[in-house]
Amino acid sequence: MKTPIYDRVEALRAWMRKKNIDAYIVPSTDPHMGEYVPEHWQSRKWLTGFDGSAGTAVVTQTAAALWTDSRYFIAAEQQLDGTPFCLMKMGQPHTPTIAQWIEQVEGERAVVGFNHTVMPASTIEEWSNQPLQYLFVGDAMDCVWPQRPPVPLNAVEVQPLAFAGESAACKIKRIMQYCRQRGATGVVVSALDDVAWTTNMRGADVPCNPVFVAYMVIKEGSEPTLYINESKLTPDARAHLDREGIAVAPYDHFLPALAQCKGHTMLLDPATTTLAVADALNGVCQTVSHRSPATMLKAVKNDSEIAGFRRAMLRDGVAMVRWLRWLLPAVEAGGQTEMSVSARLEALRAEGEHYRGVSFETIAGYAAHGAIVHYEATPATDAPLAPRGLLLCDSGAQYADGTTDITRTIALGPLTDEERTDYTLVLKGHIGLAMAQFPEGTCGTQLDALARQAMWQHGINYGHGTGHGVGAFLNVHEGPHQVRMNHMPAPLQAGMTLTNEPGIYRAGSHGVRTENTMLITPAAETAFGRFLRFEPLTLCPIDLAPVRREMLTPAEVDWLNIYHAQVRQALLPLLDDAADQSWLENATAPIN
Repeated sequence: MKTPIYDRVEALRAWMRKKNIDAYIVPSTDPHMGEYVPEHWQSRKWLTGFDGSAGTAVVTQTAAALWTDSRYFIAAEQQLDGTPFCLMKMGQPHTPTIAQWIEQVEGERAVVGFNHTVMPASTIEEWSNQPLQYLFVGDAMDCVWPQRPPVPLNAVEVQPLAFAGESAACKIKRIMQYCRQRGATGVVVSALDDVAWTTNMRGADVPCNPVFVAYMVIKEGSEPTLYINESKLTPDARAHLDREGIAVAPYDHFLPALAQCKGHTMLLDPATTTLAVADALNGVCQTVSHRSPATMLKAVKNDSEIAGFRRAMLRDGVAMVRWLRWLLPAVEAGGQTEMSVSARLEALRAEGEHYRGVSFETIAGYAAHGAIVHYEATPATDAPLAPRGLLLCDSGAQYADGTTDITRTIALGPLTDEERTDYTLVLKGHIGLAMAQFPEGTCGTQLDALARQAMWQHGINYGHGTGHGVGAFLNVHEGPHQVRMNHMPAPLQAGMTLTNEPGIYRAGSHGVRTENTMLITPAAETAFGRFLRFEPLTLCPIDLAPVRREMLTPAEVDWLNIYHAQVRQALLPLLDDAADQSWLENATAPIN
């Protein structure tokens, strides 16, 4: 039986024939190159039915394929079943690139169409050495997507200085200093979280991410300008922008206004600049390719932001403790599912001060669903929970003063030896990274093996990164720093936030992941230089029931006991219910 996806692909093919193109590329991105995008630009999701945050679809007259990474292999296989799309597993041997596949299907002289307003500028370098003919043919979705959602027009709000810790005017000065040091006299700010951070404003245009659709152009000798649909600006927001010396212009005027950059050298971030922006500046001015100043500056949190994180983690920890105490008896009583326990956790978080919603859709995967790295339960897949096996719950919240991201894997009852071993190996990996002390200038790739070494000795690995930055009431995924196997050169600095989330996933059986958000802090200064360490910000017990204690070293036991003592000391005074207090004391009791 054909799904609606077939009709969507056929509509796209009819449009392609009118444009005389052999293939059309549909990326996951929007004009701001964000990981999470407003519904208006979720073209790849609409076309394919695959809802992961990363992936690129390609359609020809005779074939269709989707490329995605290892986080989504299992989910994509399930969601693409019954559609014309075949799955291309990125990073796997024998998986062709998009260009190789198009050549195989349509020949090396194929004409490939794309929408340059959502295509990263860096692709031009990839295409320059290929025989395929690439052609900007506009946004096909405007023609083939019935009732396409509009560009969002949600109101923006001002982020209080008490939470932001620095005025927008001061941030703009620092951005310009950064540009001058790199030979630029201006910068195009495209990433939505960069715009939000720079202006000290927040929005609601992207689910789970408090950002708003806008661009910003900052140049020497003129007012910094925010390009935004002006209906989004409340009187409070307009007054704020006036105070900070930021001019306002219509969003649709952004690309034409780049002609005013003549005589400047504009800094462009290749990770967030589209081909449309690069084309608009081509011949108008010189450009410098470099990481966005806002991306670099916002990664290092100031004292106010760090204080906000600490407050948010306390509220989040209280909600997690109340949820964990409720969970096992509720499962024993019956009637609980992945979606019902997720809803319970969200309701408990919503009782906390400054709560603004989840920071991403909760991943509550029971048993085999836990092996799907970015699983999100739906009414069709919502599994009932039983008092046995493992429940993996990866969740987080947005608070006005901080963003949280935590994963706990919980034993709902008896476990197999394999489940207990996998759980303990993941815990050893988590502790291995958490205990690290490292010289200033170290990058995340140099530390990644600390989280994997115990499982590597058992012939086990995982395909996703070990850690990512977290925004201050901003995107839960924030760069430029990461901890992962492939080289990420951004150095780790004091003040950066970073998650620690190793995992093991066995398809058809179970998944395990343990995650804390950490703060990088100074550790020591010796004759060999400055050293840094990790301080856990997340405050929540780690389930000890699945642990094979004989696998833990004395140093690992010490770390676990010290961490649990910190959790107990921080959260006990905030729990009003004696039963919650008793549960927390038992959950964080020292182990030998």
